[in-house]
Amino acid sequence: MCRRIYSRILSLGMAVPPKILTNHDLEKMVETSDEWITERTGIKERHILEKDEVISTYAIKAAKEALEKANISSKEINLIIAATLTPDYLMPSLSILVQKELQAEKAAAFDLSATCSGFLYALTVADQFVRNNPHWKVLVIGAEALSRKTNWEDRTTCVLFGDGAGAAILSATEEESGILDFILGADGSNWHLLTLKGGGSAYFPFDERLPKEEYYIKMQGREVFKVAVRMMEKIALELLERNNLSPKDLSLVIPHQANLRIIEYLRERLELPKEKIFINIHKYGNTSAASIPIALYEAEKEGRLKRGDLILMVSFGGGFTFAGVLMRW
Repeated sequence: MCRRIYSRILSLGMAVPPKILTNHDLEKMVETSDEWITERTGIKERHILEKDEVISTYAIKAAKEALEKANISSKEINLIIAATLTPDYLMPSLSILVQKELQAEKAAAFDLSATCSGFLYALTVADQFVRNNPHWKVLVIGAEALSRKTNWEDRTTCVLFGDGAGAAILSATEEESGILDFILGADGSNWHLLTLKGGGSAYFPFDERLPKEEYYIKMQGREVFKVAVRMMEKIALELLERNNLSPKDLSLVIPHQANLRIIEYLRERLELPKEKIFINIHKYGNTSAASIPIALYEAEKEGRLKRGDLILMVSFGGGFTFAGVLMRW
């Protein structure tokens, strides 16, 4: 009988721009306050690209760190998947720019767009490639420059977003570890609650039919919150139930870092102590597809991921998309 193949994370990397935008900085830009932002979102600061920077710089830095930590050459990478909503260009893709800079000549490369769920979507796609090609190593990147899509005159959204990148390298193992199960899903009926309309083929760049505000992220915050908490809870409980697990079996939950109140709601619904939920939203804000890989990286760095630990990662994003991954570290 053939043994089951699992895909595991060999190593992680992350990189964020050095420029930090604090809540106090935002007080000088729009009508808001540190107290208001902190109370409603849990965010204190976020990292932002300088005007002459591009997000590929940080995707490449994160990838190089992951390669170095795994002690493997870029020549050993067979596939690069970049999850992003904000590549440097529409063409070439972010993954291609990474492949070029790494000189990963044997690697195929493509981008994946699933908004804030992008990294988990990409991770599960990589998992399928590794299971079917056990000799493969796959580089998965989540990278976003949401500051480029933020209306800095809209106080309801400009306080939320930050820039950064995280990377993971997946390889095969016959041990019962790595990715154990996952759920991907979507709910297109609520697409209108969180939009970025300008720049596509419906409203192309410089289209005079569209107000300039539509070239930035627009969100109906209260309605998004309602959808988000429902999705996060549903996917977490479904993954646990079908694997005959309870929340108490989890060592750590790494949720998408969108809003502290959403994270706290999930923690309460799962009846978990605070130490079992990883939170770093106060330092980075919502970095969309980069959120979970950055959190995963920091959790490992802080010693909160130990071999054999059962980890649940869960996310939601515009569209709406949602995803959950159950993993044995």
